[in-house]
Amino acid sequence: MVESNPPRRLNVHQALGGGSVADVILWKKWYGGVVVLMSTSTLWFLFERAGYNLVSFVANVLFLLVVILFFWAKSASLLNRPLPPIPDLEISDESVVKAADAMQIWINSALSIAHDIALGRNLKLFLKVAVGLWVISYIGSLINFLTLVYIGVILSLSVPVVYDKFQDHIDEKLCVIHRILQAQYRKIDDNILKKIPFPSNKQKKIQ
Repeated sequence: MVESNPPRRLNVHQALGGGSVADVILWKKWYGGVVVLMSTSTLWFLFERAGYNLVSFVANVLFLLVVILFFWAKSASLLNRPLPPIPDLEISDESVVKAADAMQIWINSALSIAHDIALGRNLKLFLKVAVGLWVISYIGSLINFLTLVYIGVILSLSVPVVYDKFQDHIDEKLCVIHRILQAQYRKIDDNILKKIPFPSNKQKKIQ
């Protein structure tokens, strides 16, 4: 009797890019995870609980940094000590091109979706976008943007680790949920969406 091979286990580290960011998210570099968690927690506490203003905070941090570097450089010249190790702060052309390419992909994808909804009369895509925007609007009405970002950081430092550790059990539960959602979607599609009449997309151009 030949047994079927078990499903291949996903390499979460490779799925996250396999670099230093993945090491931090999966707590392989625990000190990096601690720094990210402590810094985001501190910023969230300062701005959300202590009532600190973002502009004032940035200005004070920059002012303190400039003062430290100025007196460090002055004391180094007087005492014949090395100057502060400040790297060349400039953005390379390669970084700008990569950022522009990434933005182009996102913008073209959004324009393609808008085109399919407006001209293609894609009802299913319209409902998906509408529900997604409604969910975002509802969540935004409950919590502000900074708290949402903080929750995203907490989830990014916890969900991948939990999934990597209990991947088999989570995949099994997700498959069950996916089958249930697919069954409900087919019912809605057969009973409602397919019964909505739409004019044909083929229209002659008026000269």
